[in-house]
Amino acid sequence: MKEIKIGIIGFGTVGAGVAANLLEHSEMIAARTGVKLALAGIADIDIKRDRGVNVPKWLLTTDSTELIMKSDIVVELIGGTTIAKTLILTALNNGKSVVTANKALLAKHGEELFAAAEKFGAEIFYEASVAGGIPIIKALREGLAGNRINKIYGILNGTCNYILTRMEREGLDFEPILEDAQNLGYAEAEPSLDIDGFDTAHKTTILASLAYGKWFGMDPLHVEGIRGISLTDLRYADELGYRIKLLGIIKQNDDKDIEIRVHPALIRKDALLADVSEVFNAVMVNGDYVGDTMFYGRGAGREATASAVVSDIIDIARNLAAKCPGRLPAFRAGKLYRNILAIDDTFNRYYLRVQVKDVPGVIAKISAVLGNKEISISSFIQKEGQSQDNVSLMILTHQAQEKLLKAAIHEIEQMDEVSEDVKIFRIEDI
Repeated sequence: MKEIKIGIIGFGTVGAGVAANLLEHSEMIAARTGVKLALAGIADIDIKRDRGVNVPKWLLTTDSTELIMKSDIVVELIGGTTIAKTLILTALNNGKSVVTANKALLAKHGEELFAAAEKFGAEIFYEASVAGGIPIIKALREGLAGNRINKIYGILNGTCNYILTRMEREGLDFEPILEDAQNLGYAEAEPSLDIDGFDTAHKTTILASLAYGKWFGMDPLHVEGIRGISLTDLRYADELGYRIKLLGIIKQNDDKDIEIRVHPALIRKDALLADVSEVFNAVMVNGDYVGDTMFYGRGAGREATASAVVSDIIDIARNLAAKCPGRLPAFRAGKLYRNILAIDDTFNRYYLRVQVKDVPGVIAKISAVLGNKEISISSFIQKEGQSQDNVSLMILTHQAQEKLLKAAIHEIEQMDEVSEDVKIFRIEDI
């Protein structure tokens, strides 16, 4: 039986989970795959702290470069975009295939890394970089390879989903729920990467790259987070039959133009994605032949992420044993789209909440501004029992171009009767 040596760089939560899985399941993996996975070593700057995994001490090292040279497959689990990039390039330049969970690195430098892999006959697998244990990378790269990808919607950040779930369920505001999430370990002490949408954006650009054959990086993405979501809007959305979720959104229209964006959106409560709660992730993919497919599971955590990493190790190990690297080509088809649409050029439905003084003619004035910008109203709601000096008007629109909507909102906010900035959420009809 072919023995494949695995070097793990990074002995944190996920690294410990990968080591535990390889040690515990080595016989089962060998029986299933016909290859024996052997730990060549684990590198970390701290090799003395107990990780709760019974690893022989002689396998632990602080020398990452030496470990790379004696490994067949290098597993990078240290994160970041500097040292990790250097180590991955060292591995690739020496013909060593790489498994990584590093979404930020792939989002920013994927093109460079895959070029190095191609040049030196190595492979990069990265299932754990998006949605933890959910096999969405494998699905797009293999299972749906015969489909034109029309749409992808992803709930890709457990922290944000947890906060929104509890705000809606318990009627609490954003800040106390965020503090609870931090205390429970669901949110970082500095939570900006999660709650401002950038973690979701890293994952979204990776999925878009798989769908359309090009590494996009971060520049084309429109990114919004959840800081601006109030309990008021969650309640109004609920009354209207919607939930608000932070979504990674990828679409291709009939002209083959694509959109790649991250923002909160209203989705119908009877949509499958609306029922994804707490820290769980889900990805819905629509292909032209397969139709809608849904992938659901834990998007983070030691065991779920380790499961994805080990699945990549097994794939590469089988390729090495069969002497067929590059069995799954990466981005050789060229780009599978025409243009990337800026957010201002997209067409969406919208939820607007306008705070106004309840005086005669205010609704007519707002309606006239929207009409002049070619924005058609599908629903207009003013609840009774509100203070006459601060009334909430809820407006749902039909499809409208974003730049025209923004121009209309700018005019509405200049009205003397309007007391606050207009709250805007896009509606996704999933």
